[in-house]
Amino acid sequence: MDWPRLGGTGDHETLAILHLASQLVGKLKVAHSPWVNHGWHLALHPVPEGLAMQPIDADGRRFTLTLDLCRHVIALKTNNGTEDAIELAADNIATLHRRFVSMLERHGLPSRFHHTPNEVENAVRFSADLSPRSYDPEVAARFREALVAMVPVFDSYRAGFTGKSSPTHFFWGSFDLAVTRFSGRDAPEHPGGVPGLPDRITREAYSDEVESCGFWGGGVVEAEPFFYAYAYPQPDQYRQCSIAHGKWSDEFGEWVLPYDEVRSVNDPAAMLDEFLDSAYRAAADTGEWERERLERKPVAP
Repeated sequence: MDWPRLGGTGDHETLAILHLASQLVGKLKVAHSPWVNHGWHLALHPVPEGLAMQPIDADGRRFTLTLDLCRHVIALKTNNGTEDAIELAADNIATLHRRFVSMLERHGLPSRFHHTPNEVENAVRFSADLSPRSYDPEVAARFREALVAMVPVFDSYRAGFTGKSSPTHFFWGSFDLAVTRFSGRDAPEHPGGVPGLPDRITREAYSDEVESCGFWGGGVVEAEPFFYAYAYPQPDQYRQCSIAHGKWSDEFGEWVLPYDEVRSVNDPAAMLDEFLDSAYRAAADTGEWERERLERKPVAP
């Protein structure tokens, strides 16, 4: 399949709205769920229509929320079959926030959560964000189709590992799709310092030695989207390795591969797979992982 165009100034406003809308959904999960290792319970998961939150249980109720990028709504489903939705298109984030809280409250669901975005420089409370916003359904549809195209590549990559590995999931704080592999060893304490994120959260997330790869869509930050790979802690000689199709970014401290380069080739999936595998082998070899114990051929269904 052809991978859709994505990124650039024309797409930024819509991706920023999706980023902040995903934070509304994710931060509600933070407030009403027990903590799971590395914060994996908070991540959204790719579904055919967009990105879905794992269910929340509260006061005998069970419900979930989805960024539905086919209908362009935040969709609510509850355990008693009730459904509701609010449109993603809004004049500003304050309006979207008000509609979101109202939807929860009219169904008797919890609506309390921390009301300032995480991992965003100079973050403004959702309720006070009155900057004009413009939502383009066509941009959101292309973002959904980009996820549809790339997720199977990440799922296949994950299947080639028998050690501890994350699901293919989407972090709403940084607005990125990610898969993380673990060596099985502890990591040194992370220095923290991520904007709008308590250091205790960062340190728990990086308590183990990892190699992580994914896709960053920009979101609130206006940028060209790219695929990435990094290791924590970073082994000696890691950044001197040769990574298939990748370039080292001093700005981000990781290997990057622009999305536009991938979509422009005849076989984008193959190019992305080569990048992911090459970056992992570089981290595992320079970090002296026990590769024979941790790897396998992906098993056919």
